[in-house]
Amino acid sequence: MEIKINDKYQWTKHSIYKMRHYGLSEQRIKRVIRYPSRTEEAIIPGMIAAMKPAGLATEALAKAAGKKYSEIWTIYKPVKSTNTKYKIQNTKYNQIKIITAWRYPGKSLTRNPIPKEILEEIKNII
Repeated sequence: MEIKINDKYQWTKHSIYKMRHYGLSEQRIKRVIRYPSRTEEAIIPGMIAAMKPAGLATEALAKAAGKKYSEIWTIYKPVKSTNTKYKIQNTKYNQIKIITAWRYPGKSLTRNPIPKEILEEIKNII
C-alpha cells in the first residue's frame, strides 16, 4: 500500500501497518474522519476517535442481510504543520496526524463525545 503524503494528512507507520492488516484504504480512513457517524475522546489524551459503520449502516440491516455488523475506527490528532507551504489561514491546527485505524467486530459502546467547537475547527482543516 502506497500512502501519499499531502498537505492535510500525516500517517504514522503504525496506522499504515494497521490499515494493511484490516484491509482498509487511505480513502476509507479519510472518509471516516470527514464524515464520522460518531466522534469521541480517544483513550489517548488529546486525541480524537472517529467511527463509521463498515458496509451496512445498522445492526438490523446487517442481520437482515445475513452479514455481521462491524465498525471502522480511527484515532487522529490535529497538529500544526511543519511545512509553511501548506499553512491554512485562520486555524490553530492545519494538519491531521492519523495514529491508528482498525475494524471493530460488532457494536462498540458510546463514550465521551467531542465538543462542537473542536469538531468545527477540524472541519476547517479537511
